[in-house]
Amino acid sequence: MSYLAEPPPSDEVETFYDADRTSLGYVANYSKVFAHRPRVYRAWKELNAAVKATMDPVRYEVATVAAARELRSSYCSLAHGSVLARQVGVETAIRIASGESPDPLLDAIGELARKVTAAPFEITEADLEPLRELGLSDVDILDVVLAAAARCFFSSVLEAMGAVPDSAYRGMDSSLREVLTVGRPIEQVGV
Repeated sequence: MSYLAEPPPSDEVETFYDADRTSLGYVANYSKVFAHRPRVYRAWKELNAAVKATMDPVRYEVATVAAARELRSSYCSLAHGSVLARQVGVETAIRIASGESPDPLLDAIGELARKVTAAPFEITEADLEPLRELGLSDVDILDVVLAAAARCFFSSVLEAMGAVPDSAYRGMDSSLREVLTVGRPIEQVGV
Protein backbone atom coordinates (compact mmCIF):
# COMPACT_ATOMS: atom_id res chain seq x y z
CA MET A 1 0.00 0.00 0.00
CA SER A 2 1.32 3.43 -0.99
CA TYR A 3 0.17 6.65 -2.56
CA LEU A 4 0.89 5.21 -6.01
CA ALA A 5 -1.41 2.99 -8.01
CA GLU A 6 0.27 -0.24 -9.00
CA PRO A 7 2.03 -0.08 -12.36
CA PRO A 8 0.23 -1.44 -15.39
CA PRO A 9 0.72 -5.18 -15.86
CA SER A 10 3.71 -6.14 -17.98
CA ASP A 11 6.23 -8.94 -18.22
CA GLU A 12 8.79 -6.75 -16.45
CA VAL A 13 6.43 -5.98 -13.55
CA GLU A 14 5.41 -9.63 -13.27
CA THR A 15 9.06 -10.71 -13.14
CA PHE A 16 9.70 -8.06 -10.50
CA TYR A 17 6.77 -9.30 -8.39
CA ASP A 18 7.66 -12.97 -8.90
CA ALA A 19 11.01 -12.37 -7.20
CA ASP A 20 9.11 -11.29 -4.05
CA ARG A 21 6.63 -14.15 -4.28
CA THR A 22 9.55 -16.57 -4.43
CA SER A 23 11.54 -15.04 -1.57
CA LEU A 24 8.77 -13.66 0.67
CA GLY A 25 5.59 -15.46 -0.33
CA TYR A 26 3.89 -12.12 -1.16
CA VAL A 27 4.58 -8.91 -3.05
CA ALA A 28 6.14 -6.34 -0.71
CA ASN A 29 4.75 -2.82 -0.63
CA TYR A 30 8.18 -1.39 -1.44
CA SER A 31 8.22 -3.52 -4.60
CA LYS A 32 4.91 -2.03 -5.67
CA VAL A 33 6.60 1.38 -5.53
CA PHE A 34 9.82 0.38 -7.30
CA ALA A 35 7.97 -1.71 -9.90
CA HIS A 36 7.33 1.63 -11.61
CA ARG A 37 11.10 1.98 -12.06
CA PRO A 38 12.72 -1.49 -11.88
CA ARG A 39 15.96 -0.17 -13.34
CA VAL A 40 16.32 2.27 -10.45
CA TYR A 41 15.67 -0.55 -7.97
CA ARG A 42 18.28 -2.79 -9.62
CA ALA A 43 20.82 0.05 -9.55
CA TRP A 44 20.12 0.69 -5.88
CA LYS A 45 20.45 -3.02 -5.12
CA GLU A 46 23.80 -3.08 -6.87
CA LEU A 47 24.97 -0.03 -4.92
CA ASN A 48 23.77 -1.52 -1.65
CA ALA A 49 25.46 -4.85 -2.42
CA ALA A 50 28.72 -2.99 -3.04
CA VAL A 51 28.38 -1.22 0.31
CA LYS A 52 27.69 -4.49 2.14
CA ALA A 53 30.38 -6.50 0.33
CA THR A 54 33.26 -5.42 2.54
CA MET A 55 31.37 -4.43 5.67
CA ASP A 56 30.83 -6.50 8.79
CA PRO A 57 27.17 -7.65 8.59
CA VAL A 58 26.27 -6.58 12.13
CA ARG A 59 27.84 -3.16 11.65
CA TYR A 60 25.88 -2.76 8.41
CA GLU A 61 22.57 -3.54 10.12
CA VAL A 62 23.37 -1.26 13.08
CA ALA A 63 24.13 1.66 10.74
CA THR A 64 21.06 0.88 8.63
CA VAL A 65 18.66 0.63 11.57
CA ALA A 66 20.04 3.83 13.09
CA ALA A 67 19.60 5.70 9.80
CA ALA A 68 16.10 4.29 9.24
CA ARG A 69 15.00 5.22 12.76
CA GLU A 70 16.41 8.72 12.33
CA LEU A 71 14.37 9.06 9.13
CA ARG A 72 11.34 7.66 10.99
CA SER A 73 11.05 4.90 8.43
CA SER A 74 9.20 2.10 10.14
CA TYR A 75 9.47 0.01 6.99
CA CYS A 76 13.27 -0.02 6.87
CA SER A 77 13.61 -0.10 10.67
CA LEU A 78 11.43 -3.20 10.86
CA ALA A 79 13.09 -4.93 7.91
CA HIS A 80 16.65 -4.38 9.10
CA GLY A 81 15.84 -4.63 12.79
CA SER A 82 14.54 -8.13 12.16
CA VAL A 83 17.80 -9.02 10.40
CA LEU A 84 19.77 -7.53 13.29
CA ALA A 85 17.70 -9.56 15.77
CA ARG A 86 18.60 -12.77 13.92
CA GLN A 87 22.26 -11.78 14.15
CA VAL A 88 22.49 -10.70 17.79
CA GLY A 89 19.22 -11.75 19.46
CA VAL A 90 16.02 -9.83 20.12
CA GLU A 91 16.99 -8.21 23.43
CA THR A 92 20.35 -6.99 22.11
CA ALA A 93 18.69 -5.71 18.91
CA ILE A 94 16.22 -3.72 21.02
CA ARG A 95 19.07 -2.18 23.01
CA ILE A 96 21.05 -1.37 19.86
CA ALA A 97 18.03 0.20 18.15
CA SER A 98 17.42 2.28 21.27
CA GLY A 99 21.04 3.52 21.27
CA GLU A 100 21.85 1.53 24.40
CA SER A 101 24.00 -1.26 23.02
CA PRO A 102 26.12 -3.25 25.46
CA ASP A 103 28.90 -2.77 22.88
CA PRO A 104 30.38 0.76 22.77
CA LEU A 105 31.50 0.24 19.17
CA LEU A 106 27.99 -0.55 18.00
CA ASP A 107 26.68 2.50 19.87
CA ALA A 108 29.30 4.68 18.17
CA ILE A 109 28.37 3.26 14.76
CA GLY A 110 24.70 4.01 15.41
CA GLU A 111 25.54 7.54 16.55
CA LEU A 112 27.55 8.31 13.42
CA ALA A 113 24.82 6.82 11.18
CA ARG A 114 22.23 9.04 12.89
CA LYS A 115 24.42 12.11 12.32
CA VAL A 116 24.95 11.20 8.66
CA THR A 117 21.18 10.97 8.27
CA ALA A 118 20.14 14.02 10.27
CA ALA A 119 22.83 16.60 9.53
CA PRO A 120 25.84 15.41 7.52
CA PHE A 121 26.99 19.00 7.06
CA GLU A 122 27.56 19.25 10.82
CA ILE A 123 29.91 16.25 11.02
CA THR A 124 33.48 17.13 11.91
CA GLU A 125 36.55 14.98 12.30
CA ALA A 126 35.86 14.94 16.03
CA ASP A 127 32.73 12.87 15.29
CA LEU A 128 34.96 10.16 13.82
CA GLU A 129 37.34 9.95 16.77
CA PRO A 130 35.18 7.69 18.96
CA LEU A 131 35.12 5.11 16.17
CA ARG A 132 38.88 5.37 15.64
CA GLU A 133 39.46 4.99 19.38
CA LEU A 134 37.34 1.83 19.29
CA GLY A 135 39.51 0.36 16.54
CA LEU A 136 37.79 1.27 13.28
CA SER A 137 39.95 2.26 10.35
CA ASP A 138 39.08 5.20 8.14
CA VAL A 139 37.73 2.76 5.54
CA ASP A 140 35.55 1.10 8.19
CA ILE A 141 34.18 4.54 9.08
CA LEU A 142 33.52 5.27 5.42
CA ASP A 143 31.53 2.00 5.28
CA VAL A 144 29.28 3.26 8.09
CA VAL A 145 28.71 6.52 6.21
CA LEU A 146 28.00 4.67 2.96
CA ALA A 147 25.48 2.35 4.68
CA ALA A 148 23.65 5.27 6.27
CA ALA A 149 23.66 7.33 3.08
CA ALA A 150 22.35 4.41 1.00
CA ARG A 151 19.54 3.92 3.52
CA CYS A 152 18.63 7.59 3.20
CA PHE A 153 17.83 7.06 -0.48
CA PHE A 154 15.72 3.94 -0.06
CA SER A 155 13.85 5.03 3.08
CA SER A 156 13.19 8.50 1.68
CA VAL A 157 11.62 7.07 -1.47
CA LEU A 158 9.37 4.75 0.53
CA GLU A 159 8.33 7.46 2.97
CA ALA A 160 7.67 10.05 0.26
CA MET A 161 5.51 7.54 -1.61
CA GLY A 162 3.59 6.51 1.51
CA ALA A 163 4.69 2.87 1.45
CA VAL A 164 3.60 1.19 4.68
CA PRO A 165 5.43 -1.74 6.26
CA ASP A 166 4.03 -5.08 5.13
CA SER A 167 1.54 -6.79 7.44
CA ALA A 168 4.03 -9.66 7.81
CA TYR A 169 5.92 -7.50 10.33
CA ARG A 170 3.03 -7.97 12.76
CA GLY A 171 4.48 -11.42 13.41
CA MET A 172 7.68 -10.01 14.94
CA ASP A 173 8.44 -10.08 18.63
CA SER A 174 6.15 -7.35 20.02
CA SER A 175 8.89 -5.56 22.00
CA LEU A 176 11.15 -5.40 18.96
CA ARG A 177 8.26 -4.34 16.72
CA GLU A 178 7.39 -1.52 19.12
CA VAL A 179 10.89 -0.03 19.19
CA LEU A 180 11.22 -0.28 15.40
CA THR A 181 7.84 1.21 14.48
CA VAL A 182 8.95 4.83 14.44
CA GLY A 183 6.81 6.32 11.69
CA ARG A 184 4.08 4.83 9.54
CA PRO A 185 2.16 1.98 11.21
CA ILE A 186 2.32 -1.54 9.89
CA GLU A 187 -0.25 -2.36 7.23
CA GLN A 188 -3.51 -3.74 8.58
CA VAL A 189 -4.21 -7.27 7.38
CA GLY A 190 -6.84 -7.29 4.63
CA VAL A 191 -6.76 -3.51 4.12
